[in-house]
Amino acid sequence: MITALTDLDFGKQYNYADYLTWKFTERVELLRGFIRQMPAPEVKHQKASRQLAEHLLNFFDKSTCEVFIAPFDVPLYDGRKPKLLDKDIYTVVQPELCVICNTDKLDECGCNGAPDWIIKILSPTNPQTDLCDKYALYQENGIAEYRIVFSNGQIVEQFVLQNEAYHLRAAYGKEDTAAPLLFPQLSVSLQDVFEYK
Repeated sequence: MITALTDLDFGKQYNYADYLTWKFTERVELLRGFIRQMPAPEVKHQKASRQLAEHLLNFFDKSTCEVFIAPFDVPLYDGRKPKLLDKDIYTVVQPELCVICNTDKLDECGCNGAPDWIIKILSPTNPQTDLCDKYALYQENGIAEYRIVFSNGQIVEQFVLQNEAYHLRAAYGKEDTAAPLLFPQLSVSLQDVFEYK
């Protein structure tokens, strides 16, 4: 059992079975087996996350779909294949917000496989991870819709999976209203999201 982050080898590849044995307080993700530390987000990030969470929780209140807010583990593998053993899963992410409609994927540890929709609020400390690495992972693992929120630039990009590849469906600014393709009735004023209380 690992009880301190410093006991891990950041050059080593780990799997989900390893991840489940770690007992330290710092938040980390596994991206293709490699550890990614998750520093505490800045205030703008947290305010945008809170505003979006309020909209989603209200919309899905009576729905069969469920909303989950970080920290929440999502071990990723190709959902078109049978569930893998924990030792065969090498990616575990903690999206800021995700919506899961197939609740059979849920267990006591998180969501096994791809959520239907992930919203990522971009971290200025490591944008490469979110814009490239996670984009590729989410595409490979069949996440139907991926939204990236640039809290500093007050822009939202909406990517939709078509023919196993992401396509930019829309880019929204602060004055726009955005709705996911999966849930078109969920219309959110981005002014509400970016005008922090």
